Amino acid sequence: VNGALYQRLNGYKPFLYNITVDACKFFKNQKSNPIASYFYDAFKGYSNLNHSCPYNHDLVLDKLTAESLNHHFTKILPFPQAEYMVHMNWIAYNINRAVFKIYFALT
Repeated sequence: VNGALYQRLNGYKPFLYNITVDACKFFKNQKSNPIASYFYDAFKGYSNLNHSCPYNHDLVLDKLTAESLNHHFTKILPFPQAEYMVHMNWIAYNINRAVFKIYFALT
């Protein structure tokens, strides 16, 4: 998984993080990458993405609230109030399987 955080400033500009993580290794030891762990902690309670590989079923993210994300990104590790985009590429067997662009604002 490659994930990058962008902040909106006259267009979306890179902001703080652009990391690539071997998801299978990460789920075996979530403390191995503190940045990936911070972002995963924001939604892990709302997802079935909670075990090591292989993943041979649908991945679900359900009922993640704005309040939960707002708390995570303003109280645990405060980010400045702004508009953001998380851009993720999920790659398996050297093939880009999914691209996510998640837009949100901290106010």
